[in-house]
Amino acid sequence: MAGRLQSVVFAGPAGRLEGLWREPEGPPRGSAVFAHPHPLGGGTMHNKVAYRAAQELARAGWAALRFNFRGVGLSEGTHDAGRGEVEDYRAAVDLAERTHGLPLLAGGFSFGSGVALREIANDPRASAVVAIGLPLATDSGRDVPFPAVPALFVTGERDSYGPPEVLERFVGGRARVAIVPGADHFFEGRLDALGAAIAEFLATLPVPQTGSPA
Repeated sequence: MAGRLQSVVFAGPAGRLEGLWREPEGPPRGSAVFAHPHPLGGGTMHNKVAYRAAQELARAGWAALRFNFRGVGLSEGTHDAGRGEVEDYRAAVDLAERTHGLPLLAGGFSFGSGVALREIANDPRASAVVAIGLPLATDSGRDVPFPAVPALFVTGERDSYGPPEVLERFVGGRARVAIVPGADHFFEGRLDALGAAIAEFLATLPVPQTGSPA
């Protein structure tokens, strides 16, 4: 079972950012940061896919931080079309490292998955990544860098924002791909299958020597 929830407010480049930790039951094996879908489409850290991903991360022993991008919820600032949001993500990684140390797992859903991939391309602290619903068929998913760490990409069989065939071409056999049968972009009615795909990937990762918070 995943552990308790704890609210947090931390400094971001455009002002304060609102976050929510989900702690594992035992000592954390590391920290994780998971980003929400597009703010202009109503995306927040309370999105059900982000919530489920944080649950699975905590069950696997990771202290999981979800947070609201600038201009969402109680987070200060205004939406920046994915540019400033990369800096927001880096601020969340900084907090995760300070609080629970390395190793660090990066992740996100939809818009948030693209932001996560862009941030870790220039940040060596991430040891693995979980990208759900990467919107390769939209502006948010164009020119996304491929990660240099172990990765899981999950999409729905009926996802029009990141169709399976587009994702398969992007990955090109370089990482694990999970296609959830019957699922749309938002995994309506398929959250259990999504959770199982995440849990299976997390079980393949080596059990790390937990770092000490800075």
